[in-house]
Amino acid sequence: MASKREIFHLSGPLHLIAVNWKNDHHRRSVAASLVQGVYILERDRQEKRQGPQALAPPWWEFFQFQMVRQLVDDVDSSIFGAIYEFKPPTSPGSLSTCESPHYVIAFRGTIRKPHSVSQDLKLDLHLLQNGLHQTSRFEIAMQAVRNMVAANQDKNIWLSGHSLGSSMAMLAGKNMAKTGIFLEAFLFNPPFFSAPIERIKDKKVKQGLRIASSFITAGLAVAVKGTHQRNRFEDPFVYLSTWVPSLFVNPADHICSEYIGYFENREKMKEIGAGGIERLATQNSIHGLFMTAMGKESEPPLHLIPSAALTINSIRSPDFIGAHGIHQWWGPDSHFKSKLYRYN
Repeated sequence: MASKREIFHLSGPLHLIAVNWKNDHHRRSVAASLVQGVYILERDRQEKRQGPQALAPPWWEFFQFQMVRQLVDDVDSSIFGAIYEFKPPTSPGSLSTCESPHYVIAFRGTIRKPHSVSQDLKLDLHLLQNGLHQTSRFEIAMQAVRNMVAANQDKNIWLSGHSLGSSMAMLAGKNMAKTGIFLEAFLFNPPFFSAPIERIKDKKVKQGLRIASSFITAGLAVAVKGTHQRNRFEDPFVYLSTWVPSLFVNPADHICSEYIGYFENREKMKEIGAGGIERLATQNSIHGLFMTAMGKESEPPLHLIPSAALTINSIRSPDFIGAHGIHQWWGPDSHFKSKLYRYN
């Protein structure tokens, strides 16, 4: 039996009858709903719901999107992503669509059901080890993004994802940004692997730990990589800084909440005159530095990004499932606080 949260008319953003594409709340809600559509696509497959019984289509058709392609894992045949095309009716009274996406490429996160959980958890482990780029699922996703961009160079393409899916969207967005193509990205509950400092209640202790961590990370970076200063064209954070993805985090979600301190600490380090140290610390992880010290080549940490529009959900969640869920992101916008962080 389907859960209430799978059924659009019971849990979807029905208030968005007319989407204003210049409204951040509307844009966020649509992007989150399209990710939910991918989740329900896979649940429809698992439960063999087809035709009129399928629950996924309303999650995109309500916003006048059409399904272009499903992205299927080559290991377990699960649906992990989808490509949507915006097909609004042409009518004199319709709102302007100049800010709307032409296409949205969306990725789901982990589904804890027998038909997909094994492969999803393997991807989670690869992500934890900073090896998502080596997986066949990501290769399929990345090729889909490249193909869509190549075929629609003059059109607005969005990336959207939740949890594991947000990491896939982030990595795809990073790869495209390195080629000079900056795709708008909506990343819901993106994983940030670090000690859970954000869960500490005492603000002074929390701040002190973050500052100490920055000094330690920067010191290790100098020890491992040397004192050679790369010029601005060699600094990966410089050429990625123009790309500004939208990140959506919940303080009660330990998977993503460290992004709050990650960006706030940059400003605090500048205030105390340690901006240079923080610029070095913010693009390195202790795990990555140890791997380098051991002579093992490793990719830059996926979760570390130079710039972002960070939105925090200030509603207190009753449990982790609520704090990490996709459904919170099409709720009332009065509970969200946003701030733009740019690396320089």
